[in-house]
Amino acid sequence: MKTSLQKKQDYSESKNFIRKKIGTWFLNHPNLWTNSLSPYSIYRGLTGKQRILPNFIIIGVPKCGTTALYEYLIQHENVLSALWKEIYFFDRYYPRGLDWYRANFPYKLTKFFKETKNKSSFLTGESTPTYIHHPLAPNRIANDIPDVKLIILLRNPVDRAYSHYQMEKRLGYENLEFSEALDQEDQRLKNENMKMVNDSNYYSYEWQTHSYKHSGHYAELLTKWMKFFPKENLLILKTEEFNENPSQVFHQVLNFLDLPMQDVKYNKINVGKYSHMDPKIRDKLYEYFKPHNEKLYKLLDRNFNW
Repeated sequence: MKTSLQKKQDYSESKNFIRKKIGTWFLNHPNLWTNSLSPYSIYRGLTGKQRILPNFIIIGVPKCGTTALYEYLIQHENVLSALWKEIYFFDRYYPRGLDWYRANFPYKLTKFFKETKNKSSFLTGESTPTYIHHPLAPNRIANDIPDVKLIILLRNPVDRAYSHYQMEKRLGYENLEFSEALDQEDQRLKNENMKMVNDSNYYSYEWQTHSYKHSGHYAELLTKWMKFFPKENLLILKTEEFNENPSQVFHQVLNFLDLPMQDVKYNKINVGKYSHMDPKIRDKLYEYFKPHNEKLYKLLDRNFNW
């Protein structure tokens, strides 16, 4: 006789299995995507070669403030917005080719005319925080846009994990209690990394949805990117500092991108409300992340005081 917990886990697994199978096929099919047959989508696809590639990408980490930072950046008078904030090209849609990716950015002529008129540089970029943990993304970006500047936000991994969980629960992609989800994570992610490495078309639903702890292994994630990009192309920010003083951190980003100093509307964006974490789970997670945090401090020669 199955317990209520086992029944709940079985239901969650069957529901996620169906969503994952259908979603993976649809999202990774090279000739299918949302509104792919609309005149506007066809038009953008045909004009891909006339469009620019991004100067910057916010590559992670999910639930660390990436949405807010991108919204602040596209308010800047010298930044041209992409069609979408999150394009998912270098993890989900890479088989669609570079012209498909270019179709999400402004025209080369638009950039030229704006720079001629204003006598200053104009940049464009995107923000897809799931790039950070895709094993093939660093090499792909380095090959296609070697000079691109990458921005990474890091948040206390304990708080990040709980925020991630609450988002997935709110969206209906998580039916387990937080402690149960943490216990199941290793099993859920088993072999997922290998599948992404071995199959360029494979989209890992589990990594995007259920990587509460593993997305907080910051040193491990950053080490992979540092093999492909020099440190002057990487800007690593602390989310807590960004939240406490958005203007100061935003100016740091502008300096990194060689953009004129400018303030924007620093409104809180994408902030969810949920109950406090169980203190016992919090203490357990703090112990879990201690060695990972120490590796990060050593890697960056910086103490985040988590």
